Amino acid sequence: MSLTRIKDATDPTTWGPAIDEAVHAISRGDLVVLPTDTVYGIAADAFTPSAVQALLDAKGRGRQIPPPVLMPDVRTLDGLATDVPASARALAEAFWPGGLTLIVRAQPSLAWDLGETHGTVALRVPDHPVALALLRRTGPLAVSSANRTGRAAGRTVDEAYTQLGAAVPVFLDGGEAPGGVASTIVDATGDVLRIVRPGAISLEALRAVAPVEDADPAEAAPDDAGPVPGDLDR
Repeated sequence: MSLTRIKDATDPTTWGPAIDEAVHAISRGDLVVLPTDTVYGIAADAFTPSAVQALLDAKGRGRQIPPPVLMPDVRTLDGLATDVPASARALAEAFWPGGLTLIVRAQPSLAWDLGETHGTVALRVPDHPVALALLRRTGPLAVSSANRTGRAAGRTVDEAYTQLGAAVPVFLDGGEAPGGVASTIVDATGDVLRIVRPGAISLEALRAVAPVEDADPAEAAPDDAGPVPGDLDR
């Protein structure tokens, strides 16, 4: 294991140099592994198509399952999405940072290529201090679970390194990720809000904020490696 590529980010009073290295890697179009409030993720600049393709290549996956985009703050929503329903905005205000992913219509003017998105983007604000510290410096990042396709997502930096070490120059070690339940994914691109993957936030909690339809079992959201708890992908 290359200890020089694993940067200690467990203490906010000393993680500055580690975050700096991650920021520089992202700015170069390189990949970074970081902890989130679910599992470890592999991140790329959302606005650098070659970096997003490198992310997909590192995971061994195609463009048909584009990565979600993590943001530093709910205020970033309108910069990335258009025609956001008021009900979806209410969910974002209530549950971000946290375990809610919203599929919304992407701003058509944005110069990005996340894969076969059909004009949509999956957005989330993670509830993890290391992820937020990086996102505040880099802006939105395309982030997928830190694993090779078909394998379990890493909950520690060592697990992520074992699978992705050759492809990623900077690994932020924030300790063990909480794991557990994946984010709840809500599709906000249609006439009604609909859950497409149940997860951390219950239907009852969502309905306390906005009208949301339950998931259709026949239209389950694709998963990266089967039923992997905490997987970041759609």
